[in-house]
Amino acid sequence: MTGFIVVNKAEGVSSAREVNIIKKLTNTPCGHMGTLDPMASGVLPVAVGNATRLFDYFLSKRKCYVATFKFGCSSDTLDTTGLIIDTGGRVPSEKEIETIIPSLTGEVLQLPPKYSAKNVNGKRGYQLARAGIEFELPPKKVNIYSIKLIRKVGVDSYSFEIECGGGTYIRSIARDMGAKLATTAVMSSLIRTQSGTFGINLSVETKFLTKENIVNHLIKTDSVLPFESFHPNDAEAKKLFNGLTVQCGLSDGTYKIYCTDGSFYGLAESKDNILKVRTKLC
Repeated sequence: MTGFIVVNKAEGVSSAREVNIIKKLTNTPCGHMGTLDPMASGVLPVAVGNATRLFDYFLSKRKCYVATFKFGCSSDTLDTTGLIIDTGGRVPSEKEIETIIPSLTGEVLQLPPKYSAKNVNGKRGYQLARAGIEFELPPKKVNIYSIKLIRKVGVDSYSFEIECGGGTYIRSIARDMGAKLATTAVMSSLIRTQSGTFGINLSVETKFLTKENIVNHLIKTDSVLPFESFHPNDAEAKKLFNGLTVQCGLSDGTYKIYCTDGSFYGLAESKDNILKVRTKLC
């Protein structure tokens, strides 16, 4: 079994827990394409079988979120699951927020949260933070394509629609937004609605999955890969599928390659009119 299951991750559970459910139901190795914090919910694409070999092709895809930021307080984790260390700060107006949003978008240097899975000398950031060990994380370039203020949802909270590239921390956006408004802010809820080609409209909650129906939710691997197709003839296929190269008239880039019977084989790379298989999926 090879393909993708788009899980609508439940709030309060780990991404690993959702992957393990899929693994048990399919009896196949699985992995998720971009973790979600336990407090977050929404789109968690899970690769089943050989689809896990495609992880690198999905790392930098655009992602969309609906997030709620609570103003006037801060925490050690940058969200409401952590220790609240400051309260009573100023709550900005909608107009003030709209004014500073453009300064938070584009290619920006973002400081990751200390409570994160970032690797620091062989340890995860959250492990060091929980142990009370002081450390610094370097800022990282991320792409924040848009931030849209949706509405005020409480006396101190606003909801936002955010589109960003891979590796962006929404909690850090809350912190940075608060700082630009001369106050503080934390993230109080997060829903991922889109991860690359995977949308929440295609998602399913794991509690509804069974060994009998899971195949109905399996998305074919080639259907979500944004590459052109190449169908080799018998002679080309024999060479390509045995690790050799063939001459081609293709532009440089990655191509979906198919067996002569029409079944999907994997991905090949064309460079200087030479084609070679890079990732076998069948």
